[in-house]
Amino acid sequence: MRLDDENESDNVEDRRGEGGGGGFGLGGGGLGIGAIVLALGASYFLGVDPSMMLGLVRQAERQVEQHQPQQVQAHKPPPDDDMARFVAKVLHSTETTWRGIFQDMDRQYLDPKLVLFTGATPTACGTGQAAMGPFYCPGDRKVYIDLAFYRDLKQRFHAPGEFAEAYVIAHEVGHHVQNLLGISGKVHAAQQHARSKAQANALSVRLELQADCFAGVWGRRADSLKHIIEPGEIEQALTAATAIGDDRLQQQAKGYAVPETFTHGTSAQRVRWFKRGIETGDIRQCDTFKERDL
Repeated sequence: MRLDDENESDNVEDRRGEGGGGGFGLGGGGLGIGAIVLALGASYFLGVDPSMMLGLVRQAERQVEQHQPQQVQAHKPPPDDDMARFVAKVLHSTETTWRGIFQDMDRQYLDPKLVLFTGATPTACGTGQAAMGPFYCPGDRKVYIDLAFYRDLKQRFHAPGEFAEAYVIAHEVGHHVQNLLGISGKVHAAQQHARSKAQANALSVRLELQADCFAGVWGRRADSLKHIIEPGEIEQALTAATAIGDDRLQQQAKGYAVPETFTHGTSAQRVRWFKRGIETGDIRQCDTFKERDL
């Protein structure tokens, strides 16, 4: 990616090396919407049944409730950390892009924070674990990522490349956009009244595919403005989208796929919606909730 002329975002919090044993739960012994979002997000790259992740979140919250909340000291990444600088530049690119899009809609874009951590860290959605992969917490409007995930993206998912790495961030920022527009809140409310788990999962798929489309919109807009994408790099993102489709991950993990348990969409669906975003650059083309066939 051509990011030499891109500024670094000031909204990066570096918690690496601060430890992550503490944190804060949602209180009351129950599992709030934020924790549910976190658990669903955990299946993003892992291909794990969301019910399993919900159980892990419940267990983590019970453990956290036994301790006082821990204040985590965040600082700026060191200037010689190339990967952290890359992430900061990608985040700044998303900020510039979405500010413009929101301005066109007569709305104000509120920048999210991006938190770098290792192992575990407290969030408004419960304790975030590196094993969950990158995720967005609507409770504090922050994107969380352990940069070791990029090694997994290359080695486990066979999706190397800077634009593949940028796609990961852009997808999570897409969830932030959904949060600001009130989309995610409506979806989660609808999930609470769903007649079945399969119906709730189907809503999650539409939410995730829209975030993929939003990531594509960012790519198109940013490239049109500053020509940041080099030849062949779009294929990197398409490879990543293919690698993390629910059907592909379940086939790898179990040897078979169960469509009614999908929460993020198939490989083909993820590729299709990312391509729609990057080909049109139009947020209006990302309304997955009005499409009959995804």
